Order: sequence, then structure tokens, then C-alpha cells
Amino acid sequence: MTAQQPPELSGRVALVTGASRGIGFGIAEALVARGDRVVITGRGEDALKEAVERLGADRAVGVAGKAHDTAHQAAAVEAAMDAFGRVDHLVNNAGTNPVFGPIADLDLDVARKVFETNVVSALGFAQRTWHAWQKENGGTIVNIASVAGISASPFIGAYGVSKAAMINLTQQLAHEFAPVVRVNAIAPAVVKTKFAQALYEGREAEAAAAYPMGRLGVPEDIGGAAAFLTSDQSGWITGQTLVVDGGIFLNAGVG
Repeated sequence: MTAQQPPELSGRVALVTGASRGIGFGIAEALVARGDRVVITGRGEDALKEAVERLGADRAVGVAGKAHDTAHQAAAVEAAMDAFGRVDHLVNNAGTNPVFGPIADLDLDVARKVFETNVVSALGFAQRTWHAWQKENGGTIVNIASVAGISASPFIGAYGVSKAAMINLTQQLAHEFAPVVRVNAIAPAVVKTKFAQALYEGREAEAAAAYPMGRLGVPEDIGGAAAFLTSDQSGWITGQTLVVDGGIFLNAGVG
């Protein structure tokens, strides 16, 4: 039995933030599977190293740091340019949700942290990839939002408000960067990751029963959506938010 050959290189390069595990890794995996090379970011050196090994050291580079750190943003984009000479696709996946409770009692310093990580960092990465490569050469940006940014999201209100801002940021960037760069967002429902564990741990069957598709999401679901939005097949789509929710919003109907 012969070993599976790696896909032929597409010639394109993606920067995926928050990609040492979970949704970010699922996206990086999908892009590598079609032949892209990737630069992935994350806070932990060890987790990043393991992720790079899984993706293939010839196809992936890891850059450790905090998404809201402007020096880290610069280092990640520089790593892409140094290693591969280009950065065609940016996927803003890094995010945080450090608090669970009523928004009426939310510590404003926590709210600032949520926005700094979830929104301001995405803008920072977009600015840097734009000036480093995309402005002259084109490309795509995909922002990972959430269904929490589309409707009320009890007990994770700051996260939901930040993701609503991410959706509007997507529209602003899409308008400003057109026609050379397409910018879209993905709004997942609950995906089985460590990040979302508190929303289903110990009650997965109950949580999944609310979804018409009968299951929670997995990182591969979002990876496939991101692969589409960064492909030529979506070449006339920009400024949109693709809801990937297993049909959960269908339950908001009457009857």
C-alpha cells in the first residue's frame, strides 16, 4: 500500500489566526488539503508546533502570540512573506469569550478585552495583509463571526455584540477593498471545540436535538465553508455572512 501523496501546491498562501486547534485548525487543514500553504497563529508554542507537524512542516509555519498584540500581527504577516512570498487569504478566526453571565453586570474591562481580541485584532490583520500583498495582488478575507452576532445571545452578550461588529466590519472591508479583495464572514452555531465546550459538555445529545440536522457542528464543517469562500468558485460573493448552523435558525419560525 503506497502512502498518500500530498496535494499539488496551489501556489496560494493563507494566514489563519487562532489555528492551533478547533475551528482554526479545521480551516487550515481544509486549505492545506487543496494545496495551499498556511501560516497559523496561536498563543501556545507547543500546540502550534503540534499543529504544524499535523499539517506538514513543508506546508505550514506557526507564529505564536496574542491576536490583539500589534507586534504579533506584524510578525505573522512578515512570516508569511518571508516563508512563502505572499499572503493571498486571511482568515480571522482568533477570538475569546472569557465571561458567562448577564450583560447588565459585565465588567467593562472584560468587554474591552473581548472587543480588542475579537474585532480590533481582525482589523489589524486585515490592514497588514492588505498593505503587504493584497492591495496590489488581490485575495480574500474570511472573518469567523457567530450566530450569536445575528440574534440575542443570553449569557454571552459581549461575545455576541463583538461578533455583530465583526459582521459589520466584514461589510466595511468588502466595500473598501473591492474589487481586488473579497471579504466575507462565516457565522457558525455551536461547533464541538474546546472553546465552545461549556455550551454542550455533559448534555451533547440534548443540545444536538435542537438542531434540524441532528448534530452539533464540527471544525470540518467550517473548514469546508472557508475553503469555498477563499476559492474561485465564490468569485462573485463579497460582503456576505454565510450562516453555518445545522438549521438551528429554522426553529425561530412560527408553528
